[in-house]
Amino acid sequence: MIDDAVVQRVLGVALRTGGDFAEVFAEDRRSSMAGLDDGRVETVTSGRERGAGIRVVAGETTGFAHTADLSEAGLMAAAEAAGAAARSGGASVRQVALTAVQAPAPNAVAVLPESVPKVAKVELLQRADGAARSSGAAIRQVSAVYADSRRRIMVANSDGMLSHDDQVKSRFAVNCVAVGDTGLQTGRESIGATSGWELFDRYDVEELARLAAERALRKLSARPSPSGAVPVVIKSGGGGVLFHEACGHGLEADLVGRDASVFRGRRGEKVASPLVTLVDDGTMGPEWGAIGIDDEGHPARRNVLIEDGVLTDYMWDWFRARKEGRQSSGNGRRQSYQHLPMVRMTNTYVLNGTAEPNEIIRQTPHGVYVAQLGGGQVNTATGDFVFGMTEAYLIEDGQITEPLRDANLIGNGPEVLRNIDVIGNDFSMGSPGTCGKDGQGVPVGDGQPTLRVTSLTVGGTAA
Repeated sequence: MIDDAVVQRVLGVALRTGGDFAEVFAEDRRSSMAGLDDGRVETVTSGRERGAGIRVVAGETTGFAHTADLSEAGLMAAAEAAGAAARSGGASVRQVALTAVQAPAPNAVAVLPESVPKVAKVELLQRADGAARSSGAAIRQVSAVYADSRRRIMVANSDGMLSHDDQVKSRFAVNCVAVGDTGLQTGRESIGATSGWELFDRYDVEELARLAAERALRKLSARPSPSGAVPVVIKSGGGGVLFHEACGHGLEADLVGRDASVFRGRRGEKVASPLVTLVDDGTMGPEWGAIGIDDEGHPARRNVLIEDGVLTDYMWDWFRARKEGRQSSGNGRRQSYQHLPMVRMTNTYVLNGTAEPNEIIRQTPHGVYVAQLGGGQVNTATGDFVFGMTEAYLIEDGQITEPLRDANLIGNGPEVLRNIDVIGNDFSMGSPGTCGKDGQGVPVGDGQPTLRVTSLTVGGTAA
């Protein structure tokens, strides 16, 4: 995207006013999307975005400027603006020698989505629509979305780092609405990977559509959920978002540093059941959150955050790690060249245990079985959370029985970690997600094996 010699000169200008550190982040992103709603293809779009963000750090002050002009003149203007914002004064130019950093790609891409005709992408939507509607007359509305992106990035900084990455992602989602005596009920299924068009050799969109339709149809006969504290069994892959939100964010070093995390100052302490090992892994190709490098140029890593119940480390970007005299953990991420990086998760998950999933249910006399969690809210300072359950069932006498609707899970992240008393051997990742934080969204993955929490509060609507 930018000649190395130009990058070197831009970094020199960025440091001219006396900054301690300068960075150039350049991005070239291409994307396409097709959407179907109620039997009609409503949108087929494509776009391209190119630009660079320049950061200058002087002590505790950061200057940042971004530009869509990747010419040398445009980059120089942004560098001068960022440098001036960080510190004024001085006139010397610091020379920077760049050394390429080699980072393996998390997954080889076989077929670039940009090489696939739009008609083939639209056909996926139409196949999904037909399969969902054939699942039953109660299915009244179907919507489906296909999306892909290719994001090429370059990161260079005054420490001499020069890194590149080429991130290709593909995603598909289908939503169904069923109508019955209980009103409108919805079902959703989605897939996504750091992968090209070959994703659709691994997944059948018609089968995904049938699963979404069946989820909506089952909820038509669901009973209102009871309320109260009960044992909760969470299906493999269905509850990873709980650990992402209720635990993962509290292990991000920027929130820890702002005293906005319940896990602040607890490294080396037991914070979870000894059965729990929690990992964040950017190298986990081809999962949705996989990257070759983070958005500060550091190679992605597999970071163990909690091991056998003990808090071992936090996630770090370069800026926070620098303050602590340590290395980045590869968790510096940004939404685009127009944003500063911050500490973000990649693929966050709980490792396998040894129990058979069916045995976990048999050994639960009563409770709730959560097959899929929806969105939620968490207070990272306290760990308190609320999550919707998009698919859940009663457990009675060690068996999964009636489906439930209209219910939330209410609890506290650290308490959940401590109250996990059994973990299955059936690990799987959940649906692809976009994590929002401080106005920025980045792709993330999460997952876990089937596991049981001895007590969680279910907020239902049953009398």
